[in-house]
Amino acid sequence: MNRILHFSCLLFLLAALPRGVVAQLSTELLIVGGGASGSTAAIQASRMGVTTVLLEEGPWLGGMLTSAGVSAIDGNHRLPSGLWAEFRQKLYNHYGGPSAVETGWVSNTLFEPSYGDKVFKDLVRHAGAEVWYHTKFLSAVRNGKSWLVRVRKKNKVMSIRAKLIIDATELGDVMSSLNIPYRLGMDSRKDTGEEFAPPQANDIIQDMTYVAVLKDFGPKADKTIAKPKGYNPELFRGSCDVADPSSVAVTSKMDCQAMLNYGKLPNGKYMINWPKCGNDIYLNIVELTEADRKKELDKAKEHTLSFVYYLQTVLGFKNLGLADDEFPTRDHLPMLPYHRESRRLKGKVTLTLNEVRDPYNSSMALYRSGIAVGDYPIDHHHLKNPEAPEIEFVKIKVPSYNVPLGALVSENQDGIIIAEKSISVTNIVAGATRLQPVVLGVGQAAGALAAVCLKNNTSPAEVNIREVQQSLLDSKVYLMPFLDVTSESADFQSIQRVGCTGIMKGYGIAYKWANQTWFYPELPVSQFDLLAGLRGYYPLPEDVTGDGSLVTLDFLIKVLNVIKPEIKAVNVQQLVAGRKLSAVSAEGEVLDRATIAVVIDKLLQPFNHDIDFSGALRNELKSVNQ
Repeated sequence: MNRILHFSCLLFLLAALPRGVVAQLSTELLIVGGGASGSTAAIQASRMGVTTVLLEEGPWLGGMLTSAGVSAIDGNHRLPSGLWAEFRQKLYNHYGGPSAVETGWVSNTLFEPSYGDKVFKDLVRHAGAEVWYHTKFLSAVRNGKSWLVRVRKKNKVMSIRAKLIIDATELGDVMSSLNIPYRLGMDSRKDTGEEFAPPQANDIIQDMTYVAVLKDFGPKADKTIAKPKGYNPELFRGSCDVADPSSVAVTSKMDCQAMLNYGKLPNGKYMINWPKCGNDIYLNIVELTEADRKKELDKAKEHTLSFVYYLQTVLGFKNLGLADDEFPTRDHLPMLPYHRESRRLKGKVTLTLNEVRDPYNSSMALYRSGIAVGDYPIDHHHLKNPEAPEIEFVKIKVPSYNVPLGALVSENQDGIIIAEKSISVTNIVAGATRLQPVVLGVGQAAGALAAVCLKNNTSPAEVNIREVQQSLLDSKVYLMPFLDVTSESADFQSIQRVGCTGIMKGYGIAYKWANQTWFYPELPVSQFDLLAGLRGYYPLPEDVTGDGSLVTLDFLIKVLNVIKPEIKAVNVQQLVAGRKLSAVSAEGEVLDRATIAVVIDKLLQPFNHDIDFSGALRNELKSVNQ
């Protein structure tokens, strides 16, 4: 509460300053952008004791989930990681449980944007972060080991000195203003090594959407809006086709009510965010000035209003009108468009499709430095741009995956962390990492990274990656996307830590719209697989061999004793006692994967081996206070 009182007093003094006067404040962490990533970054950093100021240009928190109206969560239903799980639980509590928010067929979790804003504000307030609404970032200058940032809060210009900045803007605007290297548009195949990438790079980004939230005013109501300028009903003729684009079937399935039910929200409302002959539009406004962005977004609004008019007049849903109890805007449209794509940082590492598809056999072990997880397919929207290459992104099969910490860290600029959709991934991978739960997780990781850096007086480029990961584990964050060991399990942290070493691996599969990775905690392990995993970390003698036989208690004791002679049989037996055995063989008691992971984690502590951003092992051991 002291931090809140401190900033409240400063803001009171600022309010008394004459118009236009510049004042200066100080904070440890400054987060620019109160969207999905900015909000979770503020919560995590503040919970870890960091004095945090969060800047937001509008009146709401939550960004694409709230201010842009995309209040239907895509993915991670079975990976309730960290703050995403907390946010969802608050929705369950408010609406009446999981079934009460499973109102539309696009998602397992749908909610009213205005209530999502309330949830974020409550979480940020209770964490102790200070939020400055209606505040615009103007510029930042590096001054020694801190930043001097100029902002405009309503009609006053002021300076904030901050030790660290997180760019959580929707389009990576802070990163751009600092001339930090980034990518925008499609990458070339020769640069990324991705077979599905086009031969040459281009500046094409995904279609955006200006969402509308409609409300059912009753069967006798007529809420038809005025005919929008430039209305063309031919643009929307095929909008009732609800056939799954990932299906091998090519026939249409026309059902207008089902199209509306796609984004049905609680309390008789509908999220209109429809790609097929709907309100998607191609506008690349990323590099435009603020004034020019506004002009282009007016076109997006008109396109959405035209679709609403079509729904009301041609399809007959005149009882559905723009919700008057959602967005605090004159036109009842959201404050923001739904940006599916942003600038993308050139980071310490770049997550490519190759690592997502096969994390354990890639040139870099990026999975070892994972900080957020996702299970959604590679989903790109390009129907509205005839110049876009014809790539069926959604048919690129991938398992669930994690995002490496180095994707948040610039390759050459110190003192800043990049979040939201602007992390260092390829254009193809951005089609999966752009989804809400991943962006929430990226923000939470950015907050943890900032907190660890500030606690240890180090830079993001020099941080102890394992310490950041451990702080996230303590917040019930999934580092590895193992869906069959939940954060409520007593073995969760041990299995996550061992998973992040690669000593024991997960098994990933592409599955419909929710890809999977399984740890299989109850299965046994072959001697060969265990030794192969351990040899990636420890120089086992050549005479320590194994075969296809299953790992027993005696075999595990023998191997651990070779690696660390001070480990005694009783140490292992104490950890195994009371646990369910996988089986009993002629060679003895067979251990399951969960038990082996717990024993390795507790007695060898391989997670304490420091790694670099590529996932390579460093020589020294560093404690992460398990």
